[in-house]
Parts: sequence; C-alpha cells; structure tokens
Amino acid sequence: MIQRPKGTVDILPEEIAKWHYVEDKARDILSRYRFREIRTPMFEHYELFARGVGETSDVVSKEMYDFKDKGDRHIALKPEGTAPVVRAYIENKLYGPEHHHPYKVYYLSPMFRYERPQGGRQRQFNQLGVEVFGDSQALIDVETIALAWEILTGLGISDLELVINSLGDIDSRIAYRQALIDYLEPFEGQLSEDSKTRLHKNPLRVLDSKDPKDKEIVKDAPSILDFLSEESKERFDLVQSLLDQLVIPYRIDANMVRGLDYYQDTIFEIMTKNEVFGAETTICGGGSYSGLVKELSDGKQDVPGFGFAIGLERLMLLLEAQEVALPDTDPLDVYLVTIPGIQVENSLPLIEAIRQQGYSCQLDYKHRKPGKQFRDADKLGAKFVMTLGESELEEGALNVKDMASGEEKKFAIDQIKEQFSDVIASFHANA
Repeated sequence: MIQRPKGTVDILPEEIAKWHYVEDKARDILSRYRFREIRTPMFEHYELFARGVGETSDVVSKEMYDFKDKGDRHIALKPEGTAPVVRAYIENKLYGPEHHHPYKVYYLSPMFRYERPQGGRQRQFNQLGVEVFGDSQALIDVETIALAWEILTGLGISDLELVINSLGDIDSRIAYRQALIDYLEPFEGQLSEDSKTRLHKNPLRVLDSKDPKDKEIVKDAPSILDFLSEESKERFDLVQSLLDQLVIPYRIDANMVRGLDYYQDTIFEIMTKNEVFGAETTICGGGSYSGLVKELSDGKQDVPGFGFAIGLERLMLLLEAQEVALPDTDPLDVYLVTIPGIQVENSLPLIEAIRQQGYSCQLDYKHRKPGKQFRDADKLGAKFVMTLGESELEEGALNVKDMASGEEKKFAIDQIKEQFSDVIASFHANA
C-alpha cells in the first residue's frame, strides 16, 4: 500500500473545521489592521532563497527541497514566505506611487523543509505570515508585533511570552561581528562543526546554534545591544516604550538572532512552555529586514520591511493542549427524517430548497427506521428536525422540531421551501 511521505500529514474533514476557524479568526483580525492576502508559487528559483535567506543558514544549507527541473533550472520548494513575497513586491512594482504604503500583505501557505519530523514540525507544514513594506520605524515594529499578539491571544491561548532583541543596522552589525569573532576564536576547537564553518562566514549564526556545547560558550559572548548605533538604540528604546504603553509584556534576550540572515534591528519571538512540546517552543517569530528588498532587486529599490510567521501545526497542538474551546464551525441546521415509503423525488426538492436559502441540510440515504434517523440527527447536532411521511405530503404540511427547546410546530411545505427563515423566527419569537 502506498502511504504518505514521511513528514507529511493528512488533515481530515473532522479536523479541518478547527483550521477554518483559526484562519477565519486571523483573517478578521488582519482585516482590522488593513492587511490583504497575497499568494505566491509553491516553488521558486533556488537563488531567491540562497541570496535572500542566506547560504549559510540551516534552511538553505540543510533543509531546503531543491532540484533541477526538465529545463535544467535550479528550483526550490519554498521553505519560508518572506523571500517569495519580497520577490513578488519587486517584480510587480508594488513599490510604485500608485500603491498605498505602508504596503501590508499576509499569506496562508504550505512550506517545505527537510528536517526530522516531530510534534508540530513536519516536512510540509503551514504558515500564516505577514509582511509590511515601506517604512522603517518603531511604530511599524510594535504595531506588527501587537497584531501577532492579538491573533494568538484572540484565539484564547495563554502561557505566552514575547521575547525581543535588536540586531542593529549594518554599522552596528559590522562592529559586533568583529567583537564576536574575537570572542569565539579562542573556543574554535570546542565549537560544533557547523559553528566552526560559520565562525568567519556568519558568526551571528553561532548564537543560534542548538548544540549544547555551543550554547555554553556563547552564553558569555558580548551583547549586540552594547554595539548598537545611536539610531538603532533609539529605535529599540522606543519599541520597548510602545510595548509598555500597549501593556504587552516582554523579555529582552540579547543572544536571540532568529534563523534567517535577512533580519536587522527589531526581531521578536512569541514562545510557550507548554508541555505538549517538551520544551520552550517558538509559536511565532519575525522582525525587520530593511536590506532584503535592496538585495533582491540588485540595489534598484531600497524599501524596508517587517514581518512574522506563525506555524499553524504548532498552533493547533497548542489549542488542543490548552483545551481552548472552539465554536462549532460546521453546524447542521436541518435534518429531514423520512418515513418509509417516501420517495427521493418528494424529499430531495424540499432539502434542496432549504439549502438554496443558505442552510445546511442532511437527509438519510439508507431509508432507515425513523428512530435511527432521529438518533442520527441528535448525534450530528441538528438544530431542527423535520418529519416527512405520506400524511404530510397529503396535507401539504409537516412538523418542525426545535431540538434545543423541544418545541414542535407545523408549517406548510411551500412556506418551508420559500422562506425557511420565517420558520426559524417563529421559534425564536417565543423564546
């Protein structure tokens, strides 16, 4: 039997209602912040991620699914969403004066990374991400962080911790880069192989190492916050002040660098210590990438950006672990019980008329006894149950039962077909 590839999952109809609720809730919040949806291809040219994300990053060097297509083009399944959105921003000239800025977009998309599958982390996974183009200031940073915080807390998630840091501007990073190399070189022989490779190519990536020995070494490394330019320091101070004004709690972690090379100035992660993951886990992460548009446009455009991404699989696990009660997003409005002898030509036009009025309707297809149909209606959580038999057809009317109150009323079949909302309203009028 052919099975799904390792690191992938089937999201079944029984689970998808939760996904729809989360996505719809997020879309509602995003619309209030004036974000619009963008959709980019599932695959891009390899060079986009090599240049945009960084060849020394784990994403590009170890995890990316890349291949040569039949035209010998080097293609990669997208491992993250920011570089493709930046490419679309540049290619479609969204920086032009006819487009309002800051230019705000979001995406809901599958991503692909080759890594060890584990709870909430698959080789094909889904992300909700946002990108803001056109302004580089603390206000944009904090507004976008506040958006991420509202999406997560708006879903009812607790035990969250916001962690922030600043990577500074280019001048700050150049000064810090040399100080970090000077600190790490005496420990070079003790570093992991990956960190040895990164030491002179991209020393900040050593701070992001998951190797226990590397973590022990870098805990006493110099802090990038001590190397911030005056402009970067003022921006980061204002970020903290604005977060305080919004009463969003946070912690500063001077060793946090994020996993992608394009970040500058403000970065952040929203974390949870929920036991479902076995350790502190990042649910959302992002930050400022002021040089990425310039890099991918070969210097032709220099537009700052800020964004974040939320891993939806981890989010679903967290909602379940915290037993967050989600509303029923797949309600059954009407169940039609048919008495034996009723033909489909009598029942189908009735339920189709109800469906066309915007209500969900279920019909028993096996012609079972009425008792079993009533139990099925109760199991499915039907709001209303109607009974159709020979006597109802002769009379031109049938009983409708409100399952919540137990009240029953008789209505003309033609009225049900034409204005089922009036039927519902008649029950609510007596409530």
